[in-house]
Amino acid sequence: MKKILTILLVLVLISSFTALFAGGQSEPKEKRIKIGISVGTLRQERWVREIEMFEAFGKANNVDILVQSAEDDPNRQVSQVENLLSQGIDVLIVQALDSEAIGVVIDPAHADGVPVIAYDRFVRNGDLDYYVTFDSVKVGEVQAEFVVSKAPKGNYIWLKGGPEDFNAHLVAQGHRNILQPYIDRGDINIVLEQWCIGWDPEEALRHTENGLTLANNNIQAVIASNDGTAGGAIQALAAQGLAGKVPIAGQDADIAAAQRIVEGTQTGTAYKPLALLNRAAIELAMALAQGKDPKTALDPALGVWTQLDNGYKMVDSFSVDVVAVDKDNIDEELIKSGFHKLEDVYKNIPRSQWPNL
Repeated sequence: MKKILTILLVLVLISSFTALFAGGQSEPKEKRIKIGISVGTLRQERWVREIEMFEAFGKANNVDILVQSAEDDPNRQVSQVENLLSQGIDVLIVQALDSEAIGVVIDPAHADGVPVIAYDRFVRNGDLDYYVTFDSVKVGEVQAEFVVSKAPKGNYIWLKGGPEDFNAHLVAQGHRNILQPYIDRGDINIVLEQWCIGWDPEEALRHTENGLTLANNNIQAVIASNDGTAGGAIQALAAQGLAGKVPIAGQDADIAAAQRIVEGTQTGTAYKPLALLNRAAIELAMALAQGKDPKTALDPALGVWTQLDNGYKMVDSFSVDVVAVDKDNIDEELIKSGFHKLEDVYKNIPRSQWPNL
């Protein structure tokens, strides 16, 4: 009997050791990818939309999406990026508030083995890995073409974006590409030319008021740099009974801008397909996190690869195209595409005048 018990005890011990050994040799669980995203603000409609897109991707693909919003404070954005790095992220996506100041985060990121993708806004003066953007020069050209086609001669107010944002300079370059021949011929006279710090609609409102005063309301067009600044300018024009009479365009296709377009107070907007930009950025981040070649990982249907100089080096950049949207194609581009809802765009228009989509 003792012999049988001894044998059973030995078998139990062997089984236990075997299970323990097997447990020690089991395959480790695959590490979840962590992507850190730093945005400058969530006070604008488009950034809320884009964070929702990133988070939806993370949920669908078992990826951790860590988001920080600096709410228009460049110093806060730098400290928030440091916080993201401390959480062990694999890739950093940055939508820079200040294109110059944010460059200081690149070296610490690289020290942690984290590649950095600039999203929509360039990161200057640093060893930036990649840049995913829309063609900002074309955005400016689209805006200026909208306006010049309506008012090829006369007095203009020229509102540029936030000077701290490199994209604003590219948009202004696009404006100048279209405007300069008209200026050189004397057809267009720039009554007032001003930057709008932080792309602030209130600054746009004040600058437009000043321009109207300088010209005694004799203004034939306003060049604005986005839908927010266009909205501020239109508010100033409306106060003088000029809204809808003076052409003006923006960018981003915000819902307020879409409403103004169908109402007739805004000429058009440069629609930037946010879903395409968002997809390009997240696919690039995933490729980097998984050690894949980004150049082959991105769908060429999303855009084109190019290189842009950030003051430190030529940065591999992926550019997504933009679409000129006005009253003639707003239904097709913004509503049928699902970007905005019919009832939201036309909410201020009598229902009898809504399109039958």
